[in-house]
Amino acid sequence: MTNLELIKEMFLLQQKLNDETNGLNWENGYTKNGKIINWKRCIYMECAELIDSFSWKHWKDIEKPIDWENAVIEIVDIWHFIISLVLEDGKINRGKGIDRMVRDVTDVQGFESFTKEPYSIKDAPSAEIINDIEKIIHETTGFNVDIYDSLLKNYFGLSLKCGVNLKILYKYYVAKNILNSFRQKHGYKDGNYRKIWGDKEDNIVMLEILDKKPLGADELYKELEKAYKKLD
Repeated sequence: MTNLELIKEMFLLQQKLNDETNGLNWENGYTKNGKIINWKRCIYMECAELIDSFSWKHWKDIEKPIDWENAVIEIVDIWHFIISLVLEDGKINRGKGIDRMVRDVTDVQGFESFTKEPYSIKDAPSAEIINDIEKIIHETTGFNVDIYDSLLKNYFGLSLKCGVNLKILYKYYVAKNILNSFRQKHGYKDGNYRKIWGDKEDNIVMLEILDKKPLGADELYKELEKAYKKLD
């Protein structure tokens, strides 16, 4: 798949997931149940969770190692919400279809570097990465956000520092998209879903399944089903 095709596939998957989860026309800012949607808030809340992957506290666990595995998960979670913001903005404010949105994303400064090898996670100090995360928080807590020239540019740079490039993002995005769909179909919205499987969060179980062998979307869903049924 080309880089453009990878981006488009993720956009199509996110559109489908949002349609199923929130109802059609969620781009107008409300779910089918009348709940307000705020993608910017989703982004900065996930950014806060990303910061917690780093031992930033000066009073507690100061020697705690960086949780790079969780950092990758949070980078992917942030991407889900950035795509959703682009889809909402493209439809409501710009009258664009997905093909045009995808082309605009691939034209962003920094995207070309994002398609290359990611940086070594040892290269960037954690304080520098946290500062980059906080740039995105700052951008998404205001009334307006420059999606293409600032938010996406900063996201691509941050991802590379966390060891994630386009191909890695695609791999884990597709997996997390399947997990999100699995969650929704197993009671996530009404609070009946069990996010902790044994002594591990479902995100970690998903990564462990993928580490064993490459799986397609349907195969991964079936493996999640098997693991979830073992909780009963």
